[in-house]
Amino acid sequence: MKLLILLISFSLLLISCKKQEQSQSESESADTMKFANEKHLKNIKMLTDDGENAEAYFAFAEDQLIFQSTHGEYKCDQIFTMDLDGKNKKLVSTGMGRTTCSFFLPGDKKIIYASTHVADQNCPTPPDHSKGYVWKVYKEFEMYTANADGSNPEVFLPAEGYDAEATVSPKGDKIVFTSMRDGDLDIYTCNIDGSDVNRLTDALGYDGGPFFSWDGSKIVYRSYHPKTEEEIKRYKDLLAEELIEPNAFQIWVMDVDGSNKRQITDNTFANFAPFFHPDNNRIIFCSSMGSTNPRRPDFNLWLVNEDGTGLEQVTHFDQFDGFPMFNKAGTKLVFASNRFNKNPRDTNVFIADWVN
Repeated sequence: MKLLILLISFSLLLISCKKQEQSQSESESADTMKFANEKHLKNIKMLTDDGENAEAYFAFAEDQLIFQSTHGEYKCDQIFTMDLDGKNKKLVSTGMGRTTCSFFLPGDKKIIYASTHVADQNCPTPPDHSKGYVWKVYKEFEMYTANADGSNPEVFLPAEGYDAEATVSPKGDKIVFTSMRDGDLDIYTCNIDGSDVNRLTDALGYDGGPFFSWDGSKIVYRSYHPKTEEEIKRYKDLLAEELIEPNAFQIWVMDVDGSNKRQITDNTFANFAPFFHPDNNRIIFCSSMGSTNPRRPDFNLWLVNEDGTGLEQVTHFDQFDGFPMFNKAGTKLVFASNRFNKNPRDTNVFIADWVN
């Protein structure tokens, strides 16, 4: 009898193990939007399926995303919100002009974004790519706050020239943004209500794309500082045409008061869209490292320690993966990608489980 019980128990154990292996195999095979060697990602889901969609960021409650999109009747980027499953998409900008860089404010009842709609309700002229791979920093961009449904947009810290790239500290006390209000592209902070504006960078060149660490003590950002006379002249000439070249951006970190600036990456590629892991020590970012086609470089997500060590490639795709953001627990990653799009060069928003 004891032998029979042991045999039955062993058989049940084998069946259980087989079912677990089968379930794991089915789960892995169902992860159809994942490429080989992407060990940090699983259960990748596409949340948008048409047009250009990017810069998707979690609400403070982490039940929604806010993002920018060009699709359908919208011929240049407008701001939308959606649930984490991609449902319930809503336009929350004015539908006019061009917008960029949106974020929820603490409590998720209000949002902040940049827009050109007051200067011109039409889409502004796109950048002149005869100048090379350039980004446009429209002087008409002003920052606006609005209710979460898009109503009652109000200009926020108006100033002459480009104002955009605003993000909010997880502590809920500060906003960081990029501005040309003092003649160059620099990073500033202010309180949530717009008081106590402080300039954090002052070296000639572009400093932008800032995000706070999760404890609010540091800011990670992208930067390019021209050094030679030729580089300085080209930077100034392009900036006079509201253009910048992202080809040589490097990732930097500074303390929240602008002190203790340190360079994290040091390569000949384009590095941008950095974001802190919730451990406040690692940084995920987008880079063209390893790309061999300068005219159409590949961009992937990379992970690095704050001291520059431990560089690791996260995504392995031959087009574009970028604009990553973790949730507070470090269990989810949202990012934008060209992968598995239905139209060539479409960019969509994806969400994935993060595996340490």
